[in-house]
Amino acid sequence: MQSLMEVSAVGGRLPRKARRSMMERSVFLGLDIGSTTAKLALVAADGKLLEAQYLRHGAAVRQTLSTMLDQLALKYPGMAVSAAITGSASLGLSETLGLPFVQEVVAASRAIAVLAPQTDVAVELGGEDAKILYLSQGMDLRMNEACAGGTGAFIDQMAALLHTDASGLNELAANYTTLYPIASRCGVFAKTDVVPLLNEGAAREDLAASIFQAVVEQTIGGLACGNPIRGKVAFLGGPLHFLPELRKRFIATLKLAPEEVVPFPNAQYMVALGTALSLVDLPGAARMADMEPVTLGTLAERARVRGDAGDRTASLPPLFDNEADYDLFRERHNRDAAPRKPLESASGPLFLGVDLGSTTVKAVLADADGAVLTSWYERNQGDPLAGLLPYLADLIDSLPEGAWIQSSVATGYGAQLAQAALGSLSADVETVAHLKAACRLVPDATYVIDIGGQDMKCLKARDGLIAGVTLNEACSAGCGAFLETFARSLNLSMEAFVRAALFARHPVDLGSRCTVFMNSKVKQAQKEGADIGDIAAGLCYAVARNALYKVLRLRTPAELGDRVLVQGGSFLNDALLRVMERLLDHHVCRPDIAGLMGAYGAALLARSRTPDGAVPTPLTSASLRSLDISAKTLRCKGCGNHCLLTVNRFSNGRKLVSGNRCERGASGGEAARPSMPNLYAWKERRLFGYEPLPQDDAPRGRIGIPRVLNMYEHYPFWFTLFTELGYRVELSPPSGKELFDLGLSSMPSQTVCYPAKLMHGHIDALLRMGADTIFYPCMSYNFDEQLGDNHFNCPVVAYYPEVAAANIRPLRDVRFIYDYLDLSDPKRFAKKAVSVFRRSFDGLTAREIRSAADAAYAEYAAYTAQVRRKGEEALEEARRRGLPVIVLCGRPYHLDAEINHGIDELIRSMGAVVISEDALGGLLHRAETGVLNQWTYHARLYAAAEFVCARSAEQPIDLVQLVSFGCGIDAITTDEMRRILESHGKIYTQIKIDEITNLGAVRIRLRSLFSALDDTRKGGGQKQP
Repeated sequence: MQSLMEVSAVGGRLPRKARRSMMERSVFLGLDIGSTTAKLALVAADGKLLEAQYLRHGAAVRQTLSTMLDQLALKYPGMAVSAAITGSASLGLSETLGLPFVQEVVAASRAIAVLAPQTDVAVELGGEDAKILYLSQGMDLRMNEACAGGTGAFIDQMAALLHTDASGLNELAANYTTLYPIASRCGVFAKTDVVPLLNEGAAREDLAASIFQAVVEQTIGGLACGNPIRGKVAFLGGPLHFLPELRKRFIATLKLAPEEVVPFPNAQYMVALGTALSLVDLPGAARMADMEPVTLGTLAERARVRGDAGDRTASLPPLFDNEADYDLFRERHNRDAAPRKPLESASGPLFLGVDLGSTTVKAVLADADGAVLTSWYERNQGDPLAGLLPYLADLIDSLPEGAWIQSSVATGYGAQLAQAALGSLSADVETVAHLKAACRLVPDATYVIDIGGQDMKCLKARDGLIAGVTLNEACSAGCGAFLETFARSLNLSMEAFVRAALFARHPVDLGSRCTVFMNSKVKQAQKEGADIGDIAAGLCYAVARNALYKVLRLRTPAELGDRVLVQGGSFLNDALLRVMERLLDHHVCRPDIAGLMGAYGAALLARSRTPDGAVPTPLTSASLRSLDISAKTLRCKGCGNHCLLTVNRFSNGRKLVSGNRCERGASGGEAARPSMPNLYAWKERRLFGYEPLPQDDAPRGRIGIPRVLNMYEHYPFWFTLFTELGYRVELSPPSGKELFDLGLSSMPSQTVCYPAKLMHGHIDALLRMGADTIFYPCMSYNFDEQLGDNHFNCPVVAYYPEVAAANIRPLRDVRFIYDYLDLSDPKRFAKKAVSVFRRSFDGLTAREIRSAADAAYAEYAAYTAQVRRKGEEALEEARRRGLPVIVLCGRPYHLDAEINHGIDELIRSMGAVVISEDALGGLLHRAETGVLNQWTYHARLYAAAEFVCARSAEQPIDLVQLVSFGCGIDAITTDEMRRILESHGKIYTQIKIDEITNLGAVRIRLRSLFSALDDTRKGGGQKQP
């Protein structure tokens, strides 16, 4: 037996009064029923810990709890206990068991007060929740809300992705060498980062440690919200107890000394202990709950009794009425078959297509007529080539005499990896391969919906060409992995999951939200008595709705046309196909090779790109079996992005470099830059190329300016003004991950856009540079460019200095000038500037300030004119040389390479001239919009879209819009931009960007756009689809 004194080596013996109270009250039981686990702590009257249990309940909450209580009752027959309960899954149980409910934070603080009273801050991670408790200066609780990103459930999802469990992830992380940036907002976002890294050959050890680091950053950035974690810190909850490598990442990130880490040997059931202690009177703190003793057997019996279900979740129509109905459905879809021939009859040149997807690897071998000879479909198990190479070697050995593999094409996330291994003709973007296959089987297809394991691609087709591309935004909710995750959580294989869904009588309406949000709805449905089939069918409805109404954002199903083809492994699920037909109300074509369409399209591309009589690809079974691959990581020095590259070397002499944001990294950063204009690169050099006064020539000292937000447009103005006044202007360093981390603890919100988050790091950097005066004004208005109904700045740009002042505590020790100023009216500005600057600085005269303001306005006008002149020159050069133009538009601060992740260079490397929307200023006219047009930045976007549409008659020009994740106003602007462009027959391409640097999905979008534009130009001049 352990006493509570022994449970905590730091907390000392329980106070005498507490021990006496416990003696009077007999034995105390604390139950903690969380989202994924059940914990209990049984404490004897003399302070001994009799029992402590920690079990995963797998959504079978009552069964698990009754089993735990039965075991206790057998061990302690007839024992009566005073009990209380807590936890996110215990509210209903509290009433059923007849036990008082104790808030988790109250239970946690009670345990800490007794067992580790010296704790200043406690960090607790649970199955689906995360908390930070600040204890030393009054109680302050920070807790995640509706998202389970960065919790135990997130870690479980990531472990499954690496084909291990949480403890296996911990073992891998112990041997890491490199950390990659990974999102932890939720599991589906993180998969978007992890899967490409896996497919590019990143070490599983590095990914495991990176996942833990992502959890740390999510907890600190998302919960601390400006309140630093300092002093003595305790780490509580199952994940932090069972995963020491996760705990180490917290300690390293917080820079805690060993004496600042509070040891807590039983952290996994600390809340259950606190719940038991809530029944005890403590010095200065009365008991928080009271209850008459009840036997353990009685509690176990109560746990088995189901309470009133209350209001049930709404249900949806069943998928099939009976087996006969299902048989007719199967018969109808069996007609949608690809042409096939037996491999034994093959002769002559054959063509191989391989598709290295996010979770699976596919291969199709076709003959010159496009007939499928053989195919292969397997999970990639974290190493996409491990199964593919032996399969292909065996395939080559089995080819009949007189048949050979003439050439191959690769596609999918790992296309370049496959190309390097196989010597393929090309590594094509998935959208092109998918459309090629779709139009081979359904030549008049109007829409192709592809749902893979990790992504969703919707292709609008016109005359066999891509007329529009829509992808799921950085989130894989509603994809194949989404259904598989839930099938596993219900302890079902996918086959059993689908069978249960087909004949469910009352499919549950679960909405169409993401995985972690839907967990709660599934649990609620289970509590209400919904059976497995009802939940499985409801999840299929959720996936289809997500595709149609969240990704495609349909208003009516008629927008898809009447020849819709679906593909991807997810549509091998008959239940999902049936739901799609129900929602569209007409037949949907699903080829019998729905899961192989990418590979089939790649094989067709190989055939079309191989001239008759060409020399075959030297692909032999011996070379495939002996192929060896080694990988290492390094930092690219080709540009300021300093990408973390993964270099794969193949024993066949080939090399693949991945992780590069632009194409320069593919050759170690030494490749010659394409000789074509990039206004983004030129503008940043021009904008921040000013030389500050030498210290000796700056009589009024130094003034720091953070390199953020509208400084990416107004810096020439402010630099000139303060230089004219005799100050040395010092700019914060360029943005980067290290600078972002500097400001992590002072960020009050995890949902604000990444450009705003960076301000915290920039101000911290200025403080570290010794700046004693920092200037960044609030600005409700921007310059009036006569392009909109008004000329407001967006709320973040306008008022974020107020947020910085309130949350960056060291700013209180320096002079931070963040008064409201308005540049749109020079006279009004001069008057306000005189007031602000004379109050803030000694010795400035009104005349000096007005003179400096005049010089600042003149310099800003010169800068703006130069940008516009450069834009016109770039357009003319592109027209003269026949180069395509991409207007890469967004906000001024999207110029920051840390924010745009080198997308401008990526576009230029694809052969296009890059121009920003402000560089078109002299050519822009006010656009007629269907929305309120009152923000300067957004008015430019609308005008730029109209310009692109009008200019297309003269030269190939298109638009790509950058959108910062979390930008509220862009929820309006993106729809309006789409409307303007598509009303003129242009393709609308939107790229959402945040702190995550992996550009896998971005490349798909851009390569799809360029492919569609190339096909259109080849097929009929400049007119866009």
